Amino acid sequence: MKTRITNALWNRPDARWLLAAACAIAAALGGAVFSASGADDGLKTGSLPLKHLSDVPLGGQPTRLDYASLDQERHLLFIAHLGDGEVVVFDTRAARVIARIPDVASVHGVLAIPALSRVYASATGSNEIVAIDEATLKIVARMPGGSYPDGMAYAPDAHKLYVSDETGDTETVIDVRSNTRFATIPLGGEVGNTQYDPVSRHIFVNVQSRRQLLEIDPATDRIITRIDLAGAQGNHGLLIEPQQRLAFIACEGNNKLLVLDMRTMRVTSSFGVGQDPDVLAFDPQLHLLYVAGEAGIVSLFKADAGNVSKIGDGRVGPNAHVVAVDESTHRAYFPLKDVQGQATLRIMAPQG
Repeated sequence: MKTRITNALWNRPDARWLLAAACAIAAALGGAVFSASGADDGLKTGSLPLKHLSDVPLGGQPTRLDYASLDQERHLLFIAHLGDGEVVVFDTRAARVIARIPDVASVHGVLAIPALSRVYASATGSNEIVAIDEATLKIVARMPGGSYPDGMAYAPDAHKLYVSDETGDTETVIDVRSNTRFATIPLGGEVGNTQYDPVSRHIFVNVQSRRQLLEIDPATDRIITRIDLAGAQGNHGLLIEPQQRLAFIACEGNNKLLVLDMRTMRVTSSFGVGQDPDVLAFDPQLHLLYVAGEAGIVSLFKADAGNVSKIGDGRVGPNAHVVAVDESTHRAYFPLKDVQGQATLRIMAPQG
């Protein structure tokens, strides 16, 4: 609804003061849109015990957004704006975008590595891995990434970055000390997401066309185990919860979440989730697992002491297939490509 200000109203001193104050507040908020209801924009939380805190415009075009990675020490959330070929930098304390890093063609994956003061992004449009300095927010290196670089994981002891080459059926290994491609590991199938396990100090990779999870030793860059995943179809998303020795695997082919016991390397349970599940995030203090899907449905689970149970499903917004969680504030961040014509970051938090 549009509001008109008549000349008579404008001539009132109190009205002019109020309008000036409102403009000042809007400018201070940097364009952030705060909403309590979320009644429009595709938000229907359903059985999700989440409250809608705010929507913040991300700038750029209303095009596809992909992975996001949070540096909690610097309070910076890095978001892959795939359609615009840029990495968006969002300050979680100030609740505003502070930079847009261009020339990252069709950026898919993004991974912040605080110990290196560096962020890596997979520029699928140019088949490169791009290194970004966190202090300057400038690109400092480019290296070959395979034929379709996507998700990434970092093995700190080996100083190596592992990149899923989805259609190349390989894992690209980058030496982060020299920012050069170190090795290419044939995996024998279409590659899903890649994760590092700090307990075994090994890399785990979904091979979605073979319904397998592969274990790689960074010391040798050799595959040491191929784990068949019962009930998997299109196992793409992957998250490892080291404290409970669990791996969570999102299967986009049959809309399932698989729970893998990493002690036995067997699937112990399976749950239905929203259509085309993609990115997962875990809040270790609240023991909450988020599964975000392409259809906008987010599923929430409780994972505590090795026991996993489903809490509920809800529609968070259009194409809400990416989620990142701040462990200190428990806020969940959902990049949405088009909310009322704008690329938007939707911020939510558990109720209570």
